[in-house]
Amino acid sequence: MSRIVTLSARRVYDSRGVATVETTVTTESGAVGQVAAPSGASTGAHEVQALPEGGVSKALREVAERVRPRLLGVEVADQVGVDARLHESDGTPDFSAIGGNTATAVSLSVAIAHASEARRPLWQVLARPGVRGTVFPAIVGNCLNGGRHAIGGPDIQEFHAISSAKDPSDSVRAALEVHKVVGETLHARWPTHALGRGDEGGWVAPVGNLEALEILSEACRTVRDRLKLPVAPGLDLAASEFYRDGKYRYREQALDAEGQLDFLVGLVDRFGLTYLEDPFDEEDFDSFGKLTRAVGTKAMVVGDDLFTTRLSRLRTGVDRKATNSILIKVNQVGTLTDTFETVDFARSSGLTTVASHRSGDLPEGWLSHLAVGIGAAGLKCGLLGGERAAKLNELLRLGGAHEG
Repeated sequence: MSRIVTLSARRVYDSRGVATVETTVTTESGAVGQVAAPSGASTGAHEVQALPEGGVSKALREVAERVRPRLLGVEVADQVGVDARLHESDGTPDFSAIGGNTATAVSLSVAIAHASEARRPLWQVLARPGVRGTVFPAIVGNCLNGGRHAIGGPDIQEFHAISSAKDPSDSVRAALEVHKVVGETLHARWPTHALGRGDEGGWVAPVGNLEALEILSEACRTVRDRLKLPVAPGLDLAASEFYRDGKYRYREQALDAEGQLDFLVGLVDRFGLTYLEDPFDEEDFDSFGKLTRAVGTKAMVVGDDLFTTRLSRLRTGVDRKATNSILIKVNQVGTLTDTFETVDFARSSGLTTVASHRSGDLPEGWLSHLAVGIGAAGLKCGLLGGERAAKLNELLRLGGAHEG
């Protein structure tokens, strides 16, 4: 396997028009890897710092001055060594010197160059022990937006169609159909409103939380009956965003932790929810655990802001039996090696994983390879927009979807 001979970086823009870092790595053999790092809007307090003070301009200088000298000449297959050098280049616990987005772009660019040189699909380079790439993730498809992703909509951030067919083409089809039915329902109810879509392509409408959930769950029932495919409603509450002064402050009600627990258990029973992400504040491990025990196997209780893909946070969660699943975002920790440490511990502890995009994303397909490579139970990547379709279509390619 050859060595890294060039590393370049540039300013590009994500789907929200926010500047981010893109890097390109080439090897002695001419293999190329190129990635632009995504960025989140609703971020956990324990994520690494996306960009250094000074923004993208400072990040690009850091690549030239700190990162490039340490990586030129390194074996492209030495992912652990590459990621260790990224940490050395930065020298802080949260990538505040070079930026977590910089580290993410470089780490993934190297992995893609490695896959290109080895003439193997990326998912095989990323595959964790025991993963054979024959089981595909469910689609966690954003159909209706609220919270910080859609001002004027519900308090709850995301209303999802969870589509878990054996064939990924069926999962994608079912989730997209739910999105379509939700849109038709909203337009029928508000024929004179200018209904739009949020950062991740879900519909935005002047609906309350329960009304939005009723629309979503009815759309899932319609599609199940129409297509005879498994699809169920799910939520990413991003509850930390509306938790203030000890209460979860919905427009309809304010609930303490016990009230929130009862409310969510009731929603699972009433609507058949199979996915609950960030249902409590990001520091409330105990309430997460109570919900996980209460719903049992009915629903995935997923920690995102709770864990931010950090191994130390996950260890605490496992010790306290907080969740049965964890969301995985590479740029929350900065490198693939850090990500894999968390994934491997989750898997060994009996938690499922969900590989996730960010609200500000780019039209690249590497996330689908990551989902397959880590044996993720779910791929959360949105449904509409070029940056979301790129991931769905790449999953279909990996699944061998074809017609005729």
